[in-house]
Amino acid sequence: MIRRIADNIYSPLGLTTADNYASVKQGRSRLRRYEGAMGLPNPFTASLFDWDQVERLDGYTRFETIAIQSARQALAQTTIDPASPRVLFVLSTTKGNVELLDAQAESFPEDRVHLGTAARMVSAYFGNPNQPLVVSNACISGLSAQIIAMRLIESGACDTAVVIGADVQSHFIISGFQSLMALSPMECRPFDIERVGLNLGEAAATIIYDKVDQIGTDEWQAVSGAVRNDAHHISNPSRTGEGSYRAIRAALGEMPAERLAFVNVHGTSTLYNDEMEAVAVNRAGLKDVPVNSLKGYYGHTMGAAGVLETILSMQAVDDGCILGTRGFEELGVSKAVRVSAQNEQTDKRAFLKLLSGFGGCNAAMLFEKGGER
Repeated sequence: MIRRIADNIYSPLGLTTADNYASVKQGRSRLRRYEGAMGLPNPFTASLFDWDQVERLDGYTRFETIAIQSARQALAQTTIDPASPRVLFVLSTTKGNVELLDAQAESFPEDRVHLGTAARMVSAYFGNPNQPLVVSNACISGLSAQIIAMRLIESGACDTAVVIGADVQSHFIISGFQSLMALSPMECRPFDIERVGLNLGEAAATIIYDKVDQIGTDEWQAVSGAVRNDAHHISNPSRTGEGSYRAIRAALGEMPAERLAFVNVHGTSTLYNDEMEAVAVNRAGLKDVPVNSLKGYYGHTMGAAGVLETILSMQAVDDGCILGTRGFEELGVSKAVRVSAQNEQTDKRAFLKLLSGFGGCNAAMLFEKGGER
């Protein structure tokens, strides 16, 4: 059994998991409108760090700094020696140090833009002797990284996996999403009839896993996970939700819908993503299970999203809470799904986490607290 032993969220909403969860439960967001930022001619809405308040590390980029800060806080909750050869660092990111390509970027060696080099900088900070593993699979990177970590632990390749998801925003990234006409000029509204696009965000999140024979009553288990690619289109999701549907069914296995507290979806607020997820959730027989999205609090944090949203979902179940979908008011998808607009109570101990991304990639993971009672 794969057990969660520690975690941390390092974001504009807070530098600890507890602070982030408290902020989200209270309905707070750091989404702001930016004009003239990063040399971009068009305004955008995003959740960005105030870098004057972030403890920067000498010799490390912004991206490497937040990844290290998050991992450091998660490791501090454990007795793990991060320098052990039995510990593996797994880094989830979509763009890493891509901002170093911008003309106004800080000066670092050219190879730092390579994801593998950045990952080695992070793991070397902790004295880890292993080659770190980089997972960069569009928006599903954070779940892909956790699924890979599960498999590596189960196979005996390592005893402990430190999974870090991180991304920072830049001219390169934001202009790219603007060119796709995918960004909302206002705060995003997942699954809402008035949604017009997504917001971007910055964050780092870390979750640490190991293997045990028996899960304790108050411990979290990563039960199963699946990645399915329907190869529908380079940027548009499948109209039938095929890949997401197949990932859901594979991850759920024999788990009945009645045992799920909620499905934490990708919920980016784009017209096609939310529609596709509604189709997939409905096809999978989960239309009566509460659904929520956390993008209204953080925006789309890209490589961090799968890790960050998993941790917050665990915190919510610990608290007997289904977090509300900030920005949602009226259902704007064609298939019936039960979107939680406000915080709700729950006594259930399992949830399903979904992500979908460019190229038709889809991922689903099932988590349960304490195993079956």
